Amino acid sequence: MIKLPPPVNLNPFETIIKDHGAKSGEYLEFSTPLDDKGRYLHFDKLRFRIPEGLDHGLVWSVVKTARMRQLGETVNLGSPQKTCRLLLTPAIQMAISESDRHTTGAALEWLSSKIGEQKHMAYLLNDLIEDEAISSSQLEGAATTTKVAKDLLKRKRGPRTPDEKMIIGNFQMMQCAWRCREDNLSAELIAELHQVGVESIDDDRYHPGAFRVTNDVVVEDGDGNVVHTPPPADGLEGRLNALAEWINTNHSDVQNKNYIHPLVKAIVLHFAIGYEHPFHDGNGRVARSLFYWYLFKHDFAAFRFIAISTLLKSAPIQYGKSYIYTETDDMDLTYFVDYQSRIIIRAIAEFKSAYEKTIKNLEVFNKFLFQSGLYGKLNDKQKTVLQVAKSGQATAFTAINVKENLGCSYNTANSVLNGLVDLKLFQKKKNGREWVFTMLPAGQIISNWNP
Repeated sequence: MIKLPPPVNLNPFETIIKDHGAKSGEYLEFSTPLDDKGRYLHFDKLRFRIPEGLDHGLVWSVVKTARMRQLGETVNLGSPQKTCRLLLTPAIQMAISESDRHTTGAALEWLSSKIGEQKHMAYLLNDLIEDEAISSSQLEGAATTTKVAKDLLKRKRGPRTPDEKMIIGNFQMMQCAWRCREDNLSAELIAELHQVGVESIDDDRYHPGAFRVTNDVVVEDGDGNVVHTPPPADGLEGRLNALAEWINTNHSDVQNKNYIHPLVKAIVLHFAIGYEHPFHDGNGRVARSLFYWYLFKHDFAAFRFIAISTLLKSAPIQYGKSYIYTETDDMDLTYFVDYQSRIIIRAIAEFKSAYEKTIKNLEVFNKFLFQSGLYGKLNDKQKTVLQVAKSGQATAFTAINVKENLGCSYNTANSVLNGLVDLKLFQKKKNGREWVFTMLPAGQIISNWNP
Protein backbone atom coordinates (compact mmCIF):
# COMPACT_ATOMS: atom_id res chain seq x y z
CA MET A 1 0.00 0.00 0.00
CA ILE A 2 1.07 3.58 -0.64
CA LYS A 3 2.23 5.55 2.38
CA LEU A 4 0.10 8.70 2.55
CA PRO A 5 1.78 12.07 3.16
CA PRO A 6 1.67 13.44 6.72
CA PRO A 7 -0.13 16.75 7.46
CA VAL A 8 1.78 19.78 6.23
CA ASN A 9 3.23 22.25 8.73
CA LEU A 10 2.65 25.66 7.15
CA ASN A 11 5.58 27.18 9.09
CA PRO A 12 8.17 24.38 9.07
CA PHE A 13 11.21 26.66 9.31
CA GLU A 14 9.91 28.28 12.46
CA THR A 15 9.54 24.84 14.03
CA ILE A 16 12.98 23.74 12.81
CA ILE A 17 14.72 26.79 14.23
CA LYS A 18 12.85 26.45 17.51
CA ASP A 19 13.14 22.70 18.08
CA HIS A 20 15.79 21.35 15.69
CA GLY A 21 18.32 24.16 15.33
CA ALA A 22 21.34 21.86 15.31
CA LYS A 23 20.00 20.04 12.26
CA SER A 24 18.59 23.04 10.39
CA GLY A 25 21.15 22.62 7.59
CA GLU A 26 20.04 19.02 6.98
CA TYR A 27 16.41 20.13 6.79
CA LEU A 28 17.24 23.01 4.45
CA GLU A 29 18.76 20.54 1.96
CA PHE A 30 15.19 19.39 1.29
CA SER A 31 13.99 22.91 0.45
CA THR A 32 13.63 22.13 -3.25
CA PRO A 33 10.78 20.64 -5.33
CA LEU A 34 13.06 17.98 -6.86
CA ASP A 35 15.69 15.62 -5.53
CA ASP A 36 19.28 15.75 -6.78
CA LYS A 37 18.34 13.49 -9.72
CA GLY A 38 15.52 15.72 -10.93
CA ARG A 39 12.78 13.47 -9.54
CA TYR A 40 9.51 14.76 -8.12
CA LEU A 41 9.06 12.30 -5.29
CA HIS A 42 5.83 11.53 -3.47
CA PHE A 43 6.16 10.94 0.27
CA ASP A 44 5.74 7.24 -0.46
CA LYS A 45 9.22 7.34 -2.08
CA LEU A 46 10.78 10.29 -0.27
CA ARG A 47 10.51 8.68 3.18
CA PHE A 48 13.19 6.14 2.29
CA ARG A 49 15.64 8.95 1.46
CA ILE A 50 15.28 10.89 4.70
CA PRO A 51 18.38 10.58 6.92
CA GLU A 52 17.95 9.00 10.32
CA GLY A 53 17.20 11.51 13.04
CA LEU A 54 15.12 13.89 10.92
CA ASP A 55 11.40 14.27 11.51
CA HIS A 56 9.59 12.91 8.43
CA GLY A 57 6.68 15.31 8.80
CA LEU A 58 8.97 18.32 8.95
CA VAL A 59 11.00 17.17 5.95
CA TRP A 60 7.80 16.71 3.97
CA SER A 61 6.60 20.16 5.02
CA VAL A 62 9.89 21.72 3.83
CA VAL A 63 9.55 19.99 0.45
CA LYS A 64 5.90 21.00 0.11
CA THR A 65 6.73 24.62 0.98
CA ALA A 66 9.28 24.71 -1.85
CA ARG A 67 6.77 23.16 -4.26
CA MET A 68 3.87 25.43 -3.39
CA ARG A 69 5.91 28.45 -4.48
CA GLN A 70 6.11 27.01 -8.00
CA LEU A 71 2.89 25.05 -8.47
CA GLY A 72 0.47 26.68 -10.91
CA GLU A 73 -3.28 26.10 -11.12
CA THR A 74 -4.64 24.14 -14.07
CA VAL A 75 -8.11 22.59 -14.09
CA ASN A 76 -10.85 21.94 -11.52
CA LEU A 77 -12.13 18.37 -11.14
CA GLY A 78 -14.55 16.36 -9.04
CA SER A 79 -17.33 17.15 -6.63
CA PRO A 80 -16.75 18.88 -4.31
CA GLN A 81 -14.52 20.70 -6.77
CA LYS A 82 -10.75 20.36 -6.37
CA THR A 83 -8.16 22.58 -8.04
CA CYS A 84 -5.37 20.65 -9.73
CA ARG A 85 -1.88 22.16 -9.75
CA LEU A 86 1.25 21.49 -11.76
CA LEU A 87 4.99 22.19 -11.77
CA LEU A 88 7.12 21.71 -14.89
CA THR A 89 9.86 19.19 -14.09
CA PRO A 90 12.90 18.53 -16.32
CA ALA A 91 11.21 15.39 -17.67
CA ILE A 92 8.08 17.34 -18.64
CA GLN A 93 10.14 20.02 -20.37
CA MET A 94 12.17 17.40 -22.22
CA ALA A 95 9.01 15.63 -23.41
CA ILE A 96 7.70 18.96 -24.70
CA SER A 97 10.96 19.58 -26.56
CA GLU A 98 11.07 16.08 -28.08
CA SER A 99 7.44 16.35 -29.19
CA ASP A 100 8.01 19.73 -30.81
CA ARG A 101 11.12 18.48 -32.62
CA HIS A 102 9.97 15.07 -33.80
CA THR A 103 6.18 14.65 -33.80
CA THR A 104 4.56 17.60 -35.56
CA GLY A 105 3.06 17.29 -39.02
CA ALA A 106 6.04 19.21 -40.43
CA ALA A 107 8.51 16.86 -38.73
CA LEU A 108 6.66 13.86 -40.14
CA GLU A 109 6.82 15.29 -43.66
CA TRP A 110 10.56 15.86 -43.23
CA LEU A 111 11.09 12.25 -42.10
CA SER A 112 9.10 10.97 -45.06
CA SER A 113 11.09 13.09 -47.53
CA LYS A 114 14.43 12.06 -46.04
CA ILE A 115 13.73 8.36 -46.42
CA GLY A 116 13.48 8.84 -50.14
CA GLU A 117 11.00 6.07 -50.85
CA GLN A 118 7.63 7.43 -49.81
CA LYS A 119 5.77 4.15 -50.24
CA HIS A 120 8.11 2.35 -47.90
CA MET A 121 7.70 5.03 -45.23
CA ALA A 122 3.92 4.75 -45.62
CA TYR A 123 4.11 0.98 -45.13
CA LEU A 124 6.23 1.44 -41.99
CA LEU A 125 3.77 3.98 -40.55
CA ASN A 126 0.72 1.89 -41.39
CA ASP A 127 2.29 -0.93 -39.39
CA LEU A 128 3.05 1.30 -36.40
CA ILE A 129 -0.47 2.76 -36.33
CA GLU A 130 -1.83 -0.55 -35.02
CA ASP A 131 0.47 -0.71 -32.00
CA GLU A 132 -1.43 1.65 -29.67
CA ALA A 133 -4.75 -0.12 -30.20
CA ILE A 134 -3.14 -3.48 -29.47
CA SER A 135 -1.08 -2.45 -26.44
CA SER A 136 -3.93 -0.40 -24.94
CA SER A 137 -6.13 -3.52 -25.09
CA GLN A 138 -3.40 -5.64 -23.52
CA LEU A 139 -3.01 -3.04 -20.77
CA GLU A 140 -6.72 -3.54 -20.02
CA GLY A 141 -6.26 -7.30 -19.81
CA ALA A 142 -6.77 -8.58 -23.35
CA ALA A 143 -5.08 -11.99 -23.43
CA THR A 144 -3.97 -11.81 -27.06
CA THR A 145 -0.40 -11.82 -28.32
CA THR A 146 0.81 -8.90 -30.40
CA LYS A 147 1.46 -11.24 -33.34
CA VAL A 148 -2.11 -12.59 -33.30
CA ALA A 149 -3.50 -9.06 -32.87
CA LYS A 150 -1.47 -7.76 -35.82
CA ASP A 151 -2.78 -10.59 -37.94
CA LEU A 152 -6.34 -9.81 -36.81
CA LEU A 153 -6.07 -6.17 -37.90
CA LYS A 154 -4.09 -6.69 -41.09
CA ARG A 155 -6.24 -9.49 -42.45
CA LYS A 156 -9.44 -7.80 -41.29
CA ARG A 157 -10.97 -11.07 -40.20
CA GLY A 158 -13.88 -11.05 -37.80
CA PRO A 159 -13.06 -11.20 -34.07
CA ARG A 160 -13.62 -14.60 -32.47
CA THR A 161 -13.27 -13.78 -28.77
CA PRO A 162 -14.05 -10.86 -26.40
CA ASP A 163 -10.33 -10.08 -26.32
CA GLU A 164 -10.20 -9.81 -30.09
CA LYS A 165 -13.33 -7.62 -30.00
CA MET A 166 -11.45 -5.37 -27.58
CA ILE A 167 -8.55 -5.08 -30.03
CA ILE A 168 -10.89 -4.18 -32.89
CA GLY A 169 -12.77 -1.73 -30.68
CA ASN A 170 -9.60 0.07 -29.59
CA PHE A 171 -8.44 0.32 -33.20
CA GLN A 172 -11.78 1.82 -34.20
CA MET A 173 -11.61 4.23 -31.24
CA MET A 174 -8.18 5.47 -32.36
CA GLN A 175 -9.48 5.88 -35.91
CA CYS A 176 -12.41 7.88 -34.53
CA ALA A 177 -10.02 10.09 -32.52
CA TRP A 178 -8.17 10.87 -35.76
CA ARG A 179 -11.36 11.55 -37.74
CA CYS A 180 -12.74 13.86 -35.03
CA ARG A 181 -9.54 15.85 -34.55
CA GLU A 182 -11.16 19.02 -35.88
CA ASP A 183 -14.07 18.80 -33.43
CA ASN A 184 -14.25 20.54 -30.07
CA LEU A 185 -14.42 18.39 -26.98
CA SER A 186 -17.86 17.75 -25.50
CA ALA A 187 -19.58 15.18 -23.33
CA GLU A 188 -21.12 13.85 -26.55
CA LEU A 189 -17.70 13.26 -28.16
CA ILE A 190 -16.45 11.47 -25.04
CA ALA A 191 -19.54 9.22 -25.14
CA GLU A 192 -19.08 8.61 -28.88
CA LEU A 193 -15.50 7.44 -28.43
CA HIS A 194 -16.61 5.05 -25.70
CA GLN A 195 -19.42 3.62 -27.83
CA VAL A 196 -17.15 3.13 -30.85
CA GLY A 197 -14.53 1.42 -28.69
CA VAL A 198 -16.59 -0.99 -26.59
CA GLU A 199 -19.84 -1.73 -28.46
CA SER A 200 -20.54 -5.45 -28.92
CA ILE A 201 -17.76 -6.62 -26.58
CA ASP A 202 -20.10 -7.14 -23.61
CA ASP A 203 -22.83 -4.50 -23.65
CA ASP A 204 -24.22 -5.47 -20.22
CA ARG A 205 -20.80 -4.82 -18.70
CA TYR A 206 -19.75 -1.71 -20.65
CA HIS A 207 -23.05 0.15 -21.33
CA PRO A 208 -21.62 1.59 -24.60
CA GLY A 209 -21.74 5.38 -24.76
CA ALA A 210 -23.73 5.72 -21.51
CA PHE A 211 -22.37 7.65 -18.54
CA ARG A 212 -22.67 5.91 -15.19
CA VAL A 213 -25.65 6.97 -13.07
CA THR A 214 -24.70 5.10 -9.89
CA ASN A 215 -21.82 5.34 -7.42
CA ASP A 216 -20.92 1.64 -7.39
CA VAL A 217 -17.93 2.00 -9.73
CA VAL A 218 -14.50 1.89 -8.05
CA VAL A 219 -10.91 1.24 -9.13
CA GLU A 220 -9.12 -1.66 -7.46
CA ASP A 221 -5.49 -2.75 -7.45
CA GLY A 222 -4.29 -6.27 -8.21
CA ASP A 223 -5.04 -7.37 -4.64
CA GLY A 224 -8.62 -6.15 -4.68
CA ASN A 225 -7.98 -3.02 -2.61
CA VAL A 226 -10.00 0.06 -3.59
CA VAL A 227 -7.48 2.68 -4.72
CA HIS A 228 -9.85 5.21 -6.26
CA THR A 229 -13.48 6.08 -5.66
CA PRO A 230 -14.61 8.37 -8.49
CA PRO A 231 -16.57 11.55 -7.81
CA PRO A 232 -20.36 11.03 -7.56
CA ALA A 233 -22.42 10.26 -10.64
CA ASP A 234 -24.70 13.17 -9.81
CA GLY A 235 -23.54 16.12 -11.91
CA LEU A 236 -21.09 13.99 -13.92
CA GLU A 237 -22.16 15.18 -17.37
CA GLY A 238 -22.01 18.80 -16.22
CA ARG A 239 -18.45 18.27 -14.92
CA LEU A 240 -17.44 16.70 -18.23
CA ASN A 241 -18.81 19.72 -20.11
CA ALA A 242 -16.88 22.02 -17.76
CA LEU A 243 -13.75 19.97 -18.48
CA ALA A 244 -14.51 20.27 -22.21
CA GLU A 245 -14.81 24.04 -21.87
CA TRP A 246 -11.35 24.17 -20.26
CA ILE A 247 -9.90 21.89 -22.95
CA ASN A 248 -11.46 24.00 -25.74
CA THR A 249 -9.99 27.20 -24.27
CA ASN A 250 -6.82 28.30 -26.04
CA HIS A 251 -3.93 28.03 -23.57
CA SER A 252 -1.27 28.01 -26.31
CA ASP A 253 -1.12 31.78 -26.77
CA VAL A 254 2.28 32.95 -25.49
CA GLN A 255 0.64 36.14 -24.23
CA ASN A 256 -1.61 34.08 -21.96
CA LYS A 257 -0.26 34.09 -18.41
CA ASN A 258 -1.75 30.60 -18.04
CA TYR A 259 0.13 29.16 -21.04
CA ILE A 260 -0.01 25.36 -21.19
CA HIS A 261 1.75 23.38 -23.91
CA PRO A 262 -0.61 21.05 -25.87
CA LEU A 263 1.33 17.96 -24.78
CA VAL A 264 0.84 18.83 -21.11
CA LYS A 265 -2.82 19.61 -21.68
CA ALA A 266 -3.31 16.27 -23.44
CA ILE A 267 -1.82 14.46 -20.43
CA VAL A 268 -4.06 16.42 -18.05
CA LEU A 269 -7.08 15.35 -20.14
CA HIS A 270 -5.87 11.74 -19.88
CA PHE A 271 -5.77 12.10 -16.08
CA ALA A 272 -9.12 13.89 -15.84
CA ILE A 273 -11.04 11.11 -17.61
CA GLY A 274 -9.39 8.48 -15.44
CA TYR A 275 -10.22 10.49 -12.33
CA GLU A 276 -13.86 11.22 -13.20
CA HIS A 277 -14.32 7.62 -14.44
CA PRO A 278 -17.48 8.47 -16.42
CA PHE A 279 -18.24 4.91 -17.64
CA HIS A 280 -18.90 1.54 -16.05
CA ASP A 281 -15.85 0.11 -17.82
CA GLY A 282 -13.42 1.11 -20.56
CA ASN A 283 -12.39 4.42 -18.95
CA GLY A 284 -8.65 3.88 -19.41
CA ARG A 285 -9.06 3.26 -23.12
CA VAL A 286 -11.16 6.40 -23.56
CA ALA A 287 -8.68 8.45 -21.51
CA ARG A 288 -5.75 7.35 -23.67
CA SER A 289 -7.66 7.87 -26.93
CA LEU A 290 -8.52 11.43 -25.84
CA PHE A 291 -4.85 12.07 -25.09
CA TYR A 292 -4.15 11.20 -28.73
CA TRP A 293 -7.19 13.13 -29.99
CA TYR A 294 -5.94 16.35 -28.40
CA LEU A 295 -2.46 15.92 -29.89
CA PHE A 296 -3.93 15.18 -33.33
CA LYS A 297 -6.02 18.33 -32.98
CA HIS A 298 -2.87 20.38 -32.41
CA ASP A 299 -0.98 18.87 -35.38
CA PHE A 300 1.25 16.45 -33.49
CA ALA A 301 0.50 14.01 -36.29
CA ALA A 302 3.34 11.57 -35.62
CA PHE A 303 1.64 10.49 -32.39
CA ARG A 304 -0.59 8.45 -34.65
CA PHE A 305 2.37 6.09 -34.91
CA ILE A 306 3.71 6.36 -31.33
CA ALA A 307 2.28 3.86 -28.84
CA ILE A 308 2.48 5.01 -25.23
CA SER A 309 0.48 1.99 -24.02
CA THR A 310 3.25 -0.35 -25.19
CA LEU A 311 5.42 1.15 -22.45
CA LEU A 312 2.62 1.67 -19.91
CA LYS A 313 1.75 -2.03 -19.99
CA SER A 314 5.35 -2.93 -19.10
CA ALA A 315 4.90 -1.18 -15.73
CA PRO A 316 1.16 -1.03 -14.99
CA ILE A 317 1.72 -0.63 -11.24
CA GLN A 318 3.72 2.57 -11.75
CA TYR A 319 1.05 3.84 -14.14
CA GLY A 320 -1.57 3.28 -11.45
CA LYS A 321 0.57 4.86 -8.75
CA SER A 322 0.99 8.04 -10.78
CA TYR A 323 -2.79 8.50 -10.51
CA ILE A 324 -2.82 7.72 -6.78
CA TYR A 325 0.14 9.96 -6.00
CA THR A 326 -1.72 12.92 -7.52
CA GLU A 327 -4.97 12.17 -5.72
CA THR A 328 -3.30 11.68 -2.31
CA ASP A 329 -1.23 14.87 -2.50
CA ASP A 330 -3.77 17.67 -2.90
CA MET A 331 -4.39 16.91 -6.61
CA ASP A 332 -0.79 17.72 -7.54
CA LEU A 333 -0.80 16.69 -11.23
CA THR A 334 2.99 16.83 -11.42
CA TYR A 335 3.30 13.15 -10.48
CA PHE A 336 1.05 11.98 -13.32
CA VAL A 337 2.32 14.43 -15.95
CA ASP A 338 5.96 13.71 -15.06
CA TYR A 339 5.43 9.94 -15.31
CA GLN A 340 3.61 10.21 -18.63
CA SER A 341 6.32 12.56 -19.93
CA ARG A 342 8.99 9.96 -19.18
CA ILE A 343 6.92 7.37 -21.05
CA ILE A 344 6.49 9.77 -23.99
CA ILE A 345 10.23 10.48 -24.16
CA ARG A 346 10.90 6.74 -24.45
CA ALA A 347 8.08 6.21 -26.95
CA ILE A 348 9.39 8.99 -29.22
CA ALA A 349 12.89 7.49 -28.96
CA GLU A 350 11.53 4.12 -30.11
CA PHE A 351 9.70 5.78 -32.99
CA LYS A 352 12.94 7.50 -34.04
CA SER A 353 14.84 4.22 -33.65
CA ALA A 354 12.39 2.41 -35.93
CA TYR A 355 12.80 5.16 -38.50
CA GLU A 356 16.61 5.16 -38.27
CA LYS A 357 16.68 1.36 -38.53
CA THR A 358 14.56 1.63 -41.64
CA ILE A 359 16.99 4.15 -43.16
CA LYS A 360 19.98 1.91 -42.41
CA ASN A 361 18.30 -1.24 -43.72
CA LEU A 362 17.22 0.61 -46.83
CA GLU A 363 20.81 1.62 -47.59
CA VAL A 364 22.18 -1.90 -47.00
CA PHE A 365 19.48 -3.60 -48.98
CA ASN A 366 19.72 -1.18 -51.90
CA LYS A 367 23.39 -2.04 -52.12
CA PHE A 368 22.50 -5.73 -52.29
CA LEU A 369 19.89 -5.04 -54.95
CA PHE A 370 22.40 -3.32 -57.22
CA GLN A 371 25.20 -5.81 -56.68
CA SER A 372 22.99 -8.85 -57.27
CA GLY A 373 21.26 -7.47 -60.33
CA LEU A 374 17.89 -7.75 -58.64
CA TYR A 375 17.18 -4.05 -58.75
CA GLY A 376 16.38 -4.05 -62.43
CA LYS A 377 14.04 -7.02 -62.06
CA LEU A 378 11.79 -5.47 -59.38
CA ASN A 379 9.03 -2.96 -59.85
CA ASP A 380 8.53 -0.18 -57.29
CA LYS A 381 5.89 -2.02 -55.28
CA GLN A 382 8.00 -5.16 -55.10
CA LYS A 383 10.96 -3.14 -53.82
CA THR A 384 8.76 -1.65 -51.12
CA VAL A 385 7.36 -4.97 -49.92
CA LEU A 386 10.78 -6.64 -50.03
CA GLN A 387 12.42 -3.86 -48.04
CA VAL A 388 9.66 -3.94 -45.42
CA ALA A 389 10.18 -7.68 -45.05
CA LYS A 390 13.96 -7.29 -44.87
CA SER A 391 13.74 -4.62 -42.18
CA GLY A 392 11.52 -6.84 -40.03
CA GLN A 393 8.66 -4.32 -39.84
CA ALA A 394 6.37 -7.08 -41.11
CA THR A 395 7.05 -10.78 -41.58
CA ALA A 396 3.88 -12.11 -43.21
CA PHE A 397 2.08 -10.56 -46.16
CA THR A 398 -1.26 -11.18 -47.82
CA ALA A 399 -2.78 -9.62 -50.90
CA ILE A 400 -5.30 -7.85 -48.65
CA ASN A 401 -2.79 -6.13 -46.36
CA VAL A 402 -0.48 -5.22 -49.24
CA LYS A 403 -3.49 -3.75 -51.06
CA GLU A 404 -4.32 -1.63 -47.99
CA ASN A 405 -0.77 -0.49 -47.26
CA LEU A 406 0.21 0.31 -50.84
CA GLY A 407 -3.17 1.70 -51.90
CA CYS A 408 -3.46 -0.53 -54.98
CA SER A 409 -5.98 -3.05 -56.27
CA TYR A 410 -6.20 -6.62 -54.96
CA ASN A 411 -5.04 -8.02 -58.27
CA THR A 412 -2.00 -5.72 -58.33
CA ALA A 413 -1.10 -6.71 -54.75
CA ASN A 414 -1.46 -10.38 -55.62
CA SER A 415 0.76 -9.91 -58.67
CA VAL A 416 3.39 -8.11 -56.57
CA LEU A 417 3.61 -10.99 -54.09
CA ASN A 418 3.59 -13.78 -56.64
CA GLY A 419 6.26 -11.95 -58.59
CA LEU A 420 8.51 -12.02 -55.52
CA VAL A 421 7.94 -15.77 -55.28
CA ASP A 422 8.88 -16.16 -58.96
CA LEU A 423 12.09 -14.22 -58.28
CA LYS A 424 12.97 -16.68 -55.48
CA LEU A 425 12.76 -14.01 -52.81
CA PHE A 426 9.49 -15.05 -51.13
CA GLN A 427 7.65 -18.26 -50.39
CA LYS A 428 3.90 -18.76 -49.95
CA LYS A 429 1.73 -21.11 -47.94
CA LYS A 430 -2.03 -21.62 -47.79
CA ASN A 431 -3.66 -20.52 -44.53
CA GLY A 432 -7.31 -21.48 -44.70
CA ARG A 433 -8.60 -19.87 -47.89
CA GLU A 434 -5.82 -17.28 -48.05
CA TRP A 435 -2.23 -17.31 -49.31
CA VAL A 436 0.33 -15.97 -46.84
CA PHE A 437 3.68 -14.80 -48.23
CA THR A 438 6.96 -14.62 -46.29
CA MET A 439 10.48 -13.65 -47.28
CA LEU A 440 13.02 -16.44 -47.57
CA PRO A 441 16.02 -16.35 -45.20
CA ALA A 442 18.72 -13.97 -46.38
CA GLY A 443 21.22 -16.79 -46.81
CA GLN A 444 18.81 -18.71 -49.03
CA ILE A 445 18.14 -15.63 -51.17
CA ILE A 446 21.86 -15.10 -51.68
CA SER A 447 22.25 -18.79 -52.51
CA ASN A 448 19.39 -18.55 -55.01
CA TRP A 449 21.13 -15.69 -56.80
CA ASN A 450 24.69 -16.93 -56.39
CA PRO A 451 24.51 -20.71 -56.94
